[in-house]
Amino acid sequence: MSQLKIYQYSKCGTCRNAVKWLQNQGYELELIPVFEQPPTSAELEQLISKSGLELKKFFNTSGEVYKELNLKDKLGDMSRDKQISLLSSNGRLIKRPIVTDGNKVTVGFKEETFEKVWGIQ
Repeated sequence: MSQLKIYQYSKCGTCRNAVKWLQNQGYELELIPVFEQPPTSAELEQLISKSGLELKKFFNTSGEVYKELNLKDKLGDMSRDKQISLLSSNGRLIKRPIVTDGNKVTVGFKEETFEKVWGIQ
């Protein structure tokens, strides 16, 4: 089974559920602590591109830092580069987990999505 890279926070229940689900599928996992080692701007560009998702889906909109910075009102006026720079500078702003095999990317954990993308084919 292939190896997946997961940007996650070990105390996050959603991340733990995702890790457990992927391990049950037989994946080898490289766990990256997203708060201490957020993806670089270049890595984020690739992840966003490969995910097919809008950039705003990568923001942890329910997080404290997002609310403290009032990003709900500010993101619309911010350039894409500035948003990506903000994400890479603070792992607490990133929705987690981000899972990738280098080609496919998922953000967050929904079992139906994981089944489609990471389920045994």
